[in-house]
Amino acid sequence: MREATGFSVVPPDATVDGAVDAGYRPTVARVRELAAGDRPVLVRCAPPGEAGPGREPGPAETIAAVVVYAWSGARVFATGHPREVGQALDMVASISGVRPPAVARRGLV
Repeated sequence: MREATGFSVVPPDATVDGAVDAGYRPTVARVRELAAGDRPVLVRCAPPGEAGPGREPGPAETIAAVVVYAWSGARVFATGHPREVGQALDMVASISGVRPPAVARRGLV
């Protein structure tokens, strides 16, 4: 399980104790509703029973969905693209002010 600040990335078929499983591509309203509770929300990025290489949407589509769900309150993501999703979640954490950016540059031209 890869952990970004406040987020976790797990394999597509994983179950997470204590997390509410929102299922495959739930609505943003549903994720917000579940996130209002006291348990972390798990969002699956591949359809149930179809997890595995080549059966999940491409990395770009998965990353776009994960970023929206992260902003909506989901904290655990089941995906076959752990590296790409982890980097996107690090970016969300930096933009939201939860973690400092990896590199801070200030330049004048």
